[in-house]
Amino acid sequence: MRKLAALAAATFLTVAAAPVVHAIDHGKGYPGFCKDDKGVTVVIDFQQLGGAAIVRCNPQSTAGTGLDALKGAGFQVAGVQRWGEAFICRVENKPAAADQIPINGRENYRELCIDTPPAAAYWSYWHAGNNCAWDYSQWGVKNRQFLQGGFEGWSFSLNATADTNPVPRVAAVRPGTEGKACNAVDEPKPVSNDPGETQAPVQGRQPQATPEAEQQATPPPGAPTGALPPPKPRASATARPKANDPSSNIAFSGGENAEDVNEVIKRTSGASDYAPWAAGGAVVVLLAAGFFVARRRKRANES
Repeated sequence: MRKLAALAAATFLTVAAAPVVHAIDHGKGYPGFCKDDKGVTVVIDFQQLGGAAIVRCNPQSTAGTGLDALKGAGFQVAGVQRWGEAFICRVENKPAAADQIPINGRENYRELCIDTPPAAAYWSYWHAGNNCAWDYSQWGVKNRQFLQGGFEGWSFSLNATADTNPVPRVAAVRPGTEGKACNAVDEPKPVSNDPGETQAPVQGRQPQATPEAEQQATPPPGAPTGALPPPKPRASATARPKANDPSSNIAFSGGENAEDVNEVIKRTSGASDYAPWAAGGAVVVLLAAGFFVARRRKRANES
């Protein structure tokens, strides 16, 4: 009886649990570039993962982290089990757990989001001021503040090196500001000293030939000493290079035609408003069956 009750409880929890959602939340942000210098424009470039890049605006006019920028623009993300959302391993469900990622020497690799992804296949994190060239972020998504009127970029890096990580292929230029000077300030210091909040893959680290299910729990750079590594020297705001010509942008959308997050929740939970009641009914049936089985056994033992 106890086993059956436990099974019923597990069944209820499994059915009732919120599904994993990977879709644009159209209730947050809006498609395309931000219209002015308030908020932050977020660019997602899937690169070899396939699919058009997505550009959306998070109109938040108050301070926020890179993670706030992503979520406030409506993107659905997933972090790794070890570090949580301090290290993003999926954006809009890419790469999906079932996708084979052709890492050199490890062509059947699948990203399970258990620990830090290999340096040969991960989401590289970038930022830029308006009309400025993209900068590879030296800090993690929870550890730096986005720049008001600026850009946050995510570009999937496959079989690249520290020198060849691909920048987002959408220029950090708001429409109507083309040709103006690069508008950036020196990047603020990181907001914490958590070593789990660096942008982790060690530059030049090669993937290990181990099964996907046995991903090694290696901490990101800085973890052994318990402190973040110092940022690399970088040009001052006044010396930053300008952005590429927007005419060379790849095709992108604002995610207007992407499925809405609420529709995904409804579909994956049974596509019916009655699904929770059906789940509850199944639990009641299981409990009733267990009660009658236990009662029959008791009578048999007494006779």
